[in-house]
Amino acid sequence: MKLLVIGSGGREHALAWKLAQSAHVTQMWCAPGNAGIAAERLEKNQAPVQPVPIGAEDLPGLLAFALEKKPDLTVVGPDNPLSLGLVDLFQEKGLRIWGPNRQAARFESSKAFSQEFMERHGIPSARSGLFEETSAAKAFAASLQGRCAVKADGLALGKGVLMCTSQAEAESAVDEMLVRGSFGAAGSRIVIQEYLEGTEVSLHALCDGQTARLFPVSQDHKRALEGDQGLNTGGMGAYCPAPFLNTEQLAEVETLLMKPWLAGCQAEGIDFRGILYPGLMLTRDGPKVLEFNARFGDPETQIYLTRLENDLVELLEACVEGTLDRIELKWRPGASICVVMASGGYPGSYQKGCPIDGLEEAAGIDGVQVFHAGTASVEGRVVTSGGRVLGVTAVGPDLKSARDTAYRGVEKIRFEGAHYRRDIGAKAL
Repeated sequence: MKLLVIGSGGREHALAWKLAQSAHVTQMWCAPGNAGIAAERLEKNQAPVQPVPIGAEDLPGLLAFALEKKPDLTVVGPDNPLSLGLVDLFQEKGLRIWGPNRQAARFESSKAFSQEFMERHGIPSARSGLFEETSAAKAFAASLQGRCAVKADGLALGKGVLMCTSQAEAESAVDEMLVRGSFGAAGSRIVIQEYLEGTEVSLHALCDGQTARLFPVSQDHKRALEGDQGLNTGGMGAYCPAPFLNTEQLAEVETLLMKPWLAGCQAEGIDFRGILYPGLMLTRDGPKVLEFNARFGDPETQIYLTRLENDLVELLEACVEGTLDRIELKWRPGASICVVMASGGYPGSYQKGCPIDGLEEAAGIDGVQVFHAGTASVEGRVVTSGGRVLGVTAVGPDLKSARDTAYRGVEKIRFEGAHYRRDIGAKAL
């Protein structure tokens, strides 16, 4: 098989790394890819994964390339091309592609649509309201005593959520989005959600329109600084499994969440084929959905794919073909953890082009896999080119050993301004 992977981040490196292990794959391109993806080799024939200089949102460019090269399957990593309708465009031209179509991607591209869908189908979620006008938004925030999440309705790279604990903070957040326009078009409408207290976890489920297969529970770390302080980011680290839901409780979540979600999709004619990633808050009143994502999480992909024993190509094919009911997911025992190394200043402004040292030493540690996110190759040197630069990922027989191994890997890697959280996985330990 020939594969085309879309994207350039840590999630896409993990996808390319895992897909490259499949006995089915004889050629792979990644548009646009990164320095780490370019270093991957296919297990079947040792052919390199070939980066293609086409941006993930350049739909005409991607279509032209796919029509020329005729990949047997295209795998979409990021949310933006999904929301722009890349899947629909490819399908119209008879090209096979994995990921939700534009209608199904609305679960992520519109928080308002997602919230209203949950209310229609009895999926437990936070009390919320949708606003385009500041005074109504501030009045709703006041009804929650200012304890709320103010969210951009559209896509904002995982950063479009401002957490507030007072009315002053809530009013400032409303102004930030609706008046100052800090999140651009994504924040021209906002969702205000009651502040849910509890433990936040990540769920993932592969879907083929009829069947959903749940992954083990993981936990992401969204805030930039230790102790869950600082600004929201795209994710500073994650680990799996998270110990906050046992097997019985996970089955209960499936009944409360996945079954009504699937039934709702079928009732409304939404053909969701891809991966659904709900963020969940485990409250005193039971589990509640914070939001839906319509693609693999980042850095959750890194921790899941280092534990997944199935051939990923076969799983994605089953989603496309509607045969997921015939497949059971298989997981390596133990635990996995990913620590994100970011550029100084992230999630604000940051410097690019800093040389990275120690990558080979880190990768040489048994159990460590270094996934590239914001990297580029310049004159034979790997340099920084993004906010989140690397995802140092490790597996082990238990979380503590995996965590120790990952941080040993982190300590080997150096670039100017590098920062990372030292408490990834601490809540579970």
